[in-house]
Amino acid sequence: MAAPVGPVKFWRPAEESHIILDRKLSDSSNCWRNRMWEKHTDSTSEYYLAEAGWTAEGRMVGVTQPRRVAAVTVAGRVAEERGAVLGHEVGYCIRFDDCTNPLATRIKFLTDGMLVREMMVDPLLTKYSAIMLDEAHERTLYTDIAIGLLKKIQKKRGDLRLIVASATLDAEKFRDFFNHNDTSDPTRDTCVILTVEGRTFPVDIFYLQSPVPDYIKSTVETVMKIHQTEGDGDILAFLTGQEEVETVVSMLIEQARALGQTGMKRHLRILPMYAGLPSFEQMKVFERVSRSVRKVIVATNVAETSITISGIVYVIDCGFVKLRAYNPRTAIECLVVVPVSQASANQRAGRGGRSRSGKCYRLYTEEAFDQLPQSTVPEMQRSNLAPVILQLKALGIDNVLRFHFMSPPPAQSMVQALELLYALGGLDKDCRLTEPLGMRIAEFPLNPMFAKMLLESGNFGCSQEILSIAAMMQIQNVFVVPSNQKSQAIRVHRKFAVEEGDHLTMLNVYEAFIKHNKNSQWCQEHFLNYKGLVRAATVREQLKKLLVKFQVPKKSSEGDPDPVLRCIVSGFFANAARFHSTGAYRTIRDDHELHIHPASVLYAEKPPRWVIYNEVIQTSKYYMRDVTAIESAWLLELAPHFYQQGTVSSSPAPKTWTFDVSTGCLGCSVRPLHSGCSELQCLQHCADLQNLLHTSICP
Repeated sequence: MAAPVGPVKFWRPAEESHIILDRKLSDSSNCWRNRMWEKHTDSTSEYYLAEAGWTAEGRMVGVTQPRRVAAVTVAGRVAEERGAVLGHEVGYCIRFDDCTNPLATRIKFLTDGMLVREMMVDPLLTKYSAIMLDEAHERTLYTDIAIGLLKKIQKKRGDLRLIVASATLDAEKFRDFFNHNDTSDPTRDTCVILTVEGRTFPVDIFYLQSPVPDYIKSTVETVMKIHQTEGDGDILAFLTGQEEVETVVSMLIEQARALGQTGMKRHLRILPMYAGLPSFEQMKVFERVSRSVRKVIVATNVAETSITISGIVYVIDCGFVKLRAYNPRTAIECLVVVPVSQASANQRAGRGGRSRSGKCYRLYTEEAFDQLPQSTVPEMQRSNLAPVILQLKALGIDNVLRFHFMSPPPAQSMVQALELLYALGGLDKDCRLTEPLGMRIAEFPLNPMFAKMLLESGNFGCSQEILSIAAMMQIQNVFVVPSNQKSQAIRVHRKFAVEEGDHLTMLNVYEAFIKHNKNSQWCQEHFLNYKGLVRAATVREQLKKLLVKFQVPKKSSEGDPDPVLRCIVSGFFANAARFHSTGAYRTIRDDHELHIHPASVLYAEKPPRWVIYNEVIQTSKYYMRDVTAIESAWLLELAPHFYQQGTVSSSPAPKTWTFDVSTGCLGCSVRPLHSGCSELQCLQHCADLQNLLHTSICP
């Protein structure tokens, strides 16, 4: 078989190539129990459940997806195949977008997080007769929460049927988790594994003969070699993030132009695909092209399992993925690039075998593949757990340590989450949800810091501005920077910038958008993401309804920035940093080095002495995103329980968060728990910030 030749050299292993199976549901018995089901997302499963009567008597079949784009696209495809109007018989529900009819919808696609939120209103999910957890192998944060909650629900609802589905599932682990059979008699198992084989298309795997120093350059070379030497079929290349995707797209466009000048009849259409891409741009990857055009889709892992693009025959796997990781010691959540797991690599290869035989070119050696981890670390073990704990407590699960986690999270992450929620006022000193603040924070489909900021906005007299800022912060890539008009776009964007920072800049953009009647032409002239801004307006309206529900006063600061900035600090005080003499910023709580992200309006300005930020991402450095300049006095005023007055020192201040080790809660000299003291009570000691924790501020 033809393989690329030149600088990037591949070889095919001597043994038989990997076979990637397309899983489909065939026949099944009437003996319904929990099913561990290996499959490929298609409409057959929903057809079967609907036709078998599981949508009778007003009940619904719920199908969860780990990503929003998957829930929307699969729902659309199923509705089309059933000849139904999307939002009627078949619908979807994702954050800030509910396309369902309460009276008519019978097949409902939703994200795992939305299923968990539905449990807050209907704890036993009485509307559903069957729940299917699709792509469960991804083990997202809310997938694991949903799994644990569904196990509890089944104890009360024996009629609820669960299907856990994936093409690369660790089925035995899931079966053991859901199986309530305490005996050695297998006939009494309450959970079974069903492996269903459908169409099978072989995928030939090619590895590098030797490692390459730059997988971005190698990706471009491999795409061009495939285009010149291989037959029909589109190409899907996997990279780690938006920046890499856009770099490769630009390089390929240049290569394609040069190739077109040589007289080659077949052309390339290069398309990016990543989660932050505007939806109309994402939909381009599904469009059909003429026979004289080959599509090249350069994507992140969003194309690994969340969507299926027809026509893909050739897959290029860079061997890396960008994952969100949380360090409880520094309280920093960042995106890090790590090697893919073997399960993810096989999922990527399988993208080439959906409609016909395919080929996968791995930009690493076979020895490197053998050393990859079997599966990706579940999000539960590498995420900030504050939203999770808040949700569980809102569902009435006070003792979160006794919750049935499929993969228990690190104890330090639990402590950190409890500390943050206590500092925000969501938990009391006994780790119980506070009334009414804690319950209200839990009702917002947002990070607890955003929720606290919104709930406090009435007290600062700026709820109108804070609503707009919170909505804009949920939108990625508000500013559009075309590669051929980069300097012009940056110059126009600077008109919206203000010296206070990114939050007020986003407020300026939104208010200008509303002032110009949400005009798409105006957005195009100012290089703004029109659909993103329209979505921000929709999100704002939904958040506004929650503020009305909680009787937060509707007020405006009338152009005064200080109330707005102080309100932002009331929610994000834990994410504060000060400028250091080294030229970088240092976090106040543990002296961790940070830098302002190049996309921030403050990047090229004189560095403010004190800032707060929304999140940290890691590339070559730790970068703060969505940064705003503040006064240090505001931290002392608005979070006296979290910060205390410090002194100026010539060297970075040491970490001043301390734990009272005498309680036996933390530290190397941990003592056994007291008689009758639960693990949760042990963590509750650590969460009493008034006695145990303080961070110093230098004036």
